[in-house]
Amino acid sequence: MSASALALKGVSFSYTKRPVLEDVSFLLQPGEFCVLLGINGAGKTTLFSLIPRLFVSRGGTIDIYGYSLRSQTRKALAQLGVVFQQPTLDLDLTLMQNLRYHCALQGLDPGEMQAPMRAALEEIDLVDRAGDKVRALSGGQRRRVELVRALLHRPRLLLADEPTVGLDIHSRQAILQQVRERCREEGVGVLWATHLVDEVEPDDRLVVLHDGRVLAQGSAREVMLATGTEQVKDAFNRLTRSDAP
Repeated sequence: MSASALALKGVSFSYTKRPVLEDVSFLLQPGEFCVLLGINGAGKTTLFSLIPRLFVSRGGTIDIYGYSLRSQTRKALAQLGVVFQQPTLDLDLTLMQNLRYHCALQGLDPGEMQAPMRAALEEIDLVDRAGDKVRALSGGQRRRVELVRALLHRPRLLLADEPTVGLDIHSRQAILQQVRERCREEGVGVLWATHLVDEVEPDDRLVVLHDGRVLAQGSAREVMLATGTEQVKDAFNRLTRSDAP
């Protein structure tokens, strides 16, 4: 299919009378690493709840590889892998048990997935820990397990909501490298939500979300050029300052 990996048009949402998201629109292409950049409270997690349909958008449309999330829900969600902001691994199950459970939820035969599951753990250098309980892992190791788990059923779009928060710099770099390689090698589209400006590379697609609105989008280079800045943090600060036009 030639459709965008993710297409949002006029997406709005509110929990009460105050809107959390207002008229959010942007495209993400297959194989593209797109950073959704915003401070805490910008609306990133709410948007990430709408895409897997944990909440239902009150306005606008969301399409995943051309499938309407509203009218073709199952086909749309079948394209999707998600790493939520809050950890979702079962700490009292082993690494392999967590992966088997995920396979079962996706309708995959855990027996037939034995080799892919081992390969996934080899990818993150944890195959020798396959029988260990998750609670024995470091925070960075747990996050890397969540990422390979989200990709086990070979989704074409990965959502990752603040996946590196609280991790040390080496763990953050390893996780970013792991996901960027999937983009390049397998054409997986990635929507990566973060408030950490140092996770943005110049060639990444960048969507700046602030107070529920998209303030800028394009490549990070384009956003810096449009704001007359040389660093992403300066572009972000210029866009989000209270006296900005």
